[in-house]
Amino acid sequence: MRKIFSVNNNSKATDTALLIARIGIAGLMLTHGIPKLMMLLSGGPVQFPRVMGMSAEVSLGLTIFSEVLCSLLILVGFGTRIAVVPLIITMLVAVFLIHATDPMSKKEPGLQYLLVYLVLLFGGSGKYSIDYLLGGEKAKSSNQREEKDPTLAIYQ
Repeated sequence: MRKIFSVNNNSKATDTALLIARIGIAGLMLTHGIPKLMMLLSGGPVQFPRVMGMSAEVSLGLTIFSEVLCSLLILVGFGTRIAVVPLIITMLVAVFLIHATDPMSKKEPGLQYLLVYLVLLFGGSGKYSIDYLLGGEKAKSSNQREEKDPTLAIYQ
């Protein structure tokens, strides 16, 4: 029962939670991005909202960049903190510009994505990621607690 209410920072549990969040949110966002990519590649007329003075094609291209490419980067944990920035911007545009006059039920999915992206921005990709593998010894040593021998305390 104590473990359920524990607030200790268990790095393995945190890393696992970040992995689940990364895989889950990337997979879900890809279901939105891939159809947009197919629309762009179909060669037909682009039916997409113009945003902040951009053409529909540019707006769609930027959305595909964030929803497909950035989601793939998040999925594998490569440059996660950087990759979530375009997605945060995309969700802010979707919620506050595209769906500005819509009811909360239309805004809610974008806000939910936004919350997870903010968690990944602050939490990073975790141990189970390419970021961690590329971090080398510096990343590994900062994630592991240094155990000190109490008998050597007088020499430190």
